[in-house]
Amino acid sequence: MLLAAVLAGAWPAAAEEPAGSLSALSTQPSMNVFRRFSVDRAKMIEFYGEVLGLKALPSIQLGGGNEMILFGIGTAQVKLQATPAASQYPGGDVKAATGLRVFTFFYPDEAAVSARFTAKGYPAPKFAPRAGGGRAAMVLDPQQQWVELVAMPGAPPDTYQRFEVGITAANLEKSRAFYRSFVGLEELPPVVDPALGATKYPFRHGDTTINVWSFGGTLPANKSSAGIQYVISNVETVDAKAKAQSVTIDRPLGLFGQGLRTIWLSDPDGVTNYFAQILPRRPAAAPSTQ
Repeated sequence: MLLAAVLAGAWPAAAEEPAGSLSALSTQPSMNVFRRFSVDRAKMIEFYGEVLGLKALPSIQLGGGNEMILFGIGTAQVKLQATPAASQYPGGDVKAATGLRVFTFFYPDEAAVSARFTAKGYPAPKFAPRAGGGRAAMVLDPQQQWVELVAMPGAPPDTYQRFEVGITAANLEKSRAFYRSFVGLEELPPVVDPALGATKYPFRHGDTTINVWSFGGTLPANKSSAGIQYVISNVETVDAKAKAQSVTIDRPLGLFGQGLRTIWLSDPDGVTNYFAQILPRRPAAAPSTQ
């Protein structure tokens, strides 16, 4: 039950969502994300923990020698999993492939973040003014996956407890329709980002925002390096809606680990969106009187 226990943190009640929205099923006021990696495990833990400053959580042993490394940010989690095939996933610039390409974290002090990078032997991030406020720098983690650092001094404290992810989509309208109409996230006004060279279309659930943008439909696809998890109250509802709307099911409805029932779906670019329901703990059997 460790996996369920980690997911079932003390979260406040979710805000009321539109009727029929899958996000209305959420039992967590944010989304979790995961990344797969093939480089040295210790380097990934050091980067996401000591360099980025995320809170280390107990890891989960998935069996067969597999481990899920967990970090907390606000009510959400960033999950890292060693996967040998990750070395073969398409990489390069954010514009070079479709898929979930960027994790964005917010900080009150640009100098403090830079100092953590240089203390661990990484180049100092190069911050510049950011569309939407603050100053931002793009850096690569040890797996050569992108992380955006946003310095926003003097912002409300909850600013630093949220994060964003960025998806490069092949077909912008299909991706927007998936996150707006199928998942049921709140679509915010678009943001023109000169540094990215594209317009971002944000979709928010609580402390987490998914930004979708596009550089055309001819890019290679990176479907596997990262994905999104929603902790919800009823996966059967998601299963039924996915089948009714012909959404691609990557892993069908079933048990995952101990204490979870899940369904894994793919967005129009193959990005994993998996929905996890925490099952009630079974009462212990009464001792035999014989």
